[in-house]
Amino acid sequence: MTQLADAPIARDLRAGNLAEFDAFVRARKPSLMRAAYLLTGDHQLAEDLVQSALARTHSSWDRLAESSNAEAYTRKTMYHLQVSWWRRRKVAEVLPGDLPDRQRSRLVEDSGQITLRITMRAALLRLTAKQRAVLVLRFFEDRSEVEAAESLGVSVGTIKSQTSKALARLREIAPELEGLMIGSAK
Repeated sequence: MTQLADAPIARDLRAGNLAEFDAFVRARKPSLMRAAYLLTGDHQLAEDLVQSALARTHSSWDRLAESSNAEAYTRKTMYHLQVSWWRRRKVAEVLPGDLPDRQRSRLVEDSGQITLRITMRAALLRLTAKQRAVLVLRFFEDRSEVEAAESLGVSVGTIKSQTSKALARLREIAPELEGLMIGSAK
């Protein structure tokens, strides 16, 4: 008889957790999408990455919601998923020509800012996935070398060397960004 009496309580707790998870997703998804886009360089891959990370977060929600570590867990899951995606065999995908910018409503932006965004995006896409992830963690997410290493599951030395190589590569492929790049004061 006790089990039957406890069933509605368990159902109420699950419903409450679902509402908390829904609120978490609504509040943090834009930030997670920005980070995922910077990691992947592609809107669809970023959506896939965030959805996969949120699915894993949902399955662990009971223990995460109480400790308020849900966002940290989700971000770390995104980084781990991205690393595992690097290691998979890739099929080369080539798109013919340039696609138009999807946000034509941003005509208010200065043409210099638009050019800078396009140049930076093109330069980041020419880096390896690992180098791009290291730059995102170090400079977009403002993580320390130790935090970035823990997030990616690599050594601090790897973070340092990949950061150095990535910045050198950016200087090589986009010299017009030299004054704006982090680490350009050499």
